[in-house]
Amino acid sequence: MRNKIIPYRPDLKMKARRLRKESTSSEVFLWMEIKNRALGVQFHRQVPMLDFIVDFYCHEIMLAIEIDGSSHNSPEAAAYDAYRQKKLEQEGVIFLRFDDLEVKREMRYVVNEIFWTVNRLKDGK
Repeated sequence: MRNKIIPYRPDLKMKARRLRKESTSSEVFLWMEIKNRALGVQFHRQVPMLDFIVDFYCHEIMLAIEIDGSSHNSPEAAAYDAYRQKKLEQEGVIFLRFDDLEVKREMRYVVNEIFWTVNRLKDGK
């Protein structure tokens, strides 16, 4: 089901606003590429869902994009990321994950991956 409303904890709204103001450089660079329906769908930044916040989210096709920096490298962080992703996937969210350096060094590749995923999801495949 597309455009499904996924509830979230009310306290996450303020945290999401703060995260938007404190974006990493990789998040800013990627946002410049995908904002304003540049890939044919509308993405939003730092979107609260359930007990979590995702970096970018498109409601139309239920696609979340995460940029994983060095803070995601510990075993604890990796386990939390997997748990969070599993919970959101149970709600129908599809994930694309990119490494922070991948976004900085290979932006064309990252944007192409998002573009192809967007089109595949829009076509319902």
